[in-house]
Amino acid sequence: MRGTPVLREKPKVGHPYWEWFQDWLKEWWVLGLPLLSWGLIWIAGHSPQWVESWYSTKVYLIIATCLGAVTSLFPFSLMELGILAALVAVVVLAVLGMTGKLRFRWKKLLKYGIKLACVLVLAFTLLCGLNYYRPELSQLMGMAVMESPVSELEGLCQELAQKANTLREQLDQRGQVMALKTGNLELMDQARETMGSLSQNSGGQLFPKLPIKPKPVLNSWWMSMLQLTGIYCPWTAEANVNVAAPDYSIPSTTCHELAHTCGFMREDEANFIAYLACQESPYLEFQYSGVMLALLHATNRLYSADAEGFSRVWGTLSPEVLLDFADNNDYWAKREGPVAEISDAVNDVYLKVNAQSDGVQSYGRMVDLLLADYRQRNGIL
Repeated sequence: MRGTPVLREKPKVGHPYWEWFQDWLKEWWVLGLPLLSWGLIWIAGHSPQWVESWYSTKVYLIIATCLGAVTSLFPFSLMELGILAALVAVVVLAVLGMTGKLRFRWKKLLKYGIKLACVLVLAFTLLCGLNYYRPELSQLMGMAVMESPVSELEGLCQELAQKANTLREQLDQRGQVMALKTGNLELMDQARETMGSLSQNSGGQLFPKLPIKPKPVLNSWWMSMLQLTGIYCPWTAEANVNVAAPDYSIPSTTCHELAHTCGFMREDEANFIAYLACQESPYLEFQYSGVMLALLHATNRLYSADAEGFSRVWGTLSPEVLLDFADNNDYWAKREGPVAEISDAVNDVYLKVNAQSDGVQSYGRMVDLLLADYRQRNGIL
């Protein structure tokens, strides 16, 4: 016996374009992450105090402390390991592709590449990018940055030159140039101690002491080819240092990268913090390195403003200090070329994208902070 027939409802037909959009959204929602990143940057650009109050001194410090504590457990650079692994993977895949043992699905590969880039962009913003928009260091330290007469600039240079001469007499040397007397790993520990001294003197508020250990890059030669002395990797919270560079520059470079870990991403400010930290250091190599960093930028500014004043200062430098500068110039001159030019151009774009409109020239703005500090210490209004 047949059962009672069941009346079935007619299936609902959705709009084909709406269904397509839903499917696309499920697949490509990740494209919204760069938009979220841009929104956060827009807010940060208009609200530096919000960045300082909520991000730089709270959210960022929690992230950097947790991430840095984990990655610092490894004595080697995870960034360097990741780059090497990526290069090996590219070579292996290329060989397999050319031999026909692997068929590339280029569309799928491109899709995953775009998704990964979107995730990395947002991660960069959350892990350090917003720190580019915090109030300027001079404001946080209560220093007055202003136009200075050339006489003040020359006075600063004379003061730095005298310190450099005095410190250089007490240091070891290899051949005719300054040489570090410790190994790379011990130097990294000294850098942490040096930054810790600065943190203690600031009450730990402006320059927090984080559990992040700087990493000497094992294959530092590639950084030299790119004309890089150090790299802060926000995705691993690592301060990576080129230990193949001239010895006198390595301590201040290490402190510069550690300044980034403290949340100060502007290059001029990281340089100035490195100088301050080195002056607080119990190690003469760090003191000398910090003074030489400041002297290099200050005399470059003086040369542009007053060539005669520059000559007067340069004439007071000891032969040993001059040899250290000459060795540094020679080292980097030998590594100039197309690769270095591309690296410089990429770095310039990166800095301009991150609110440093003068690009690589922003490193030189350290002199404005040095002059403000010079006036403050000497009671010059």
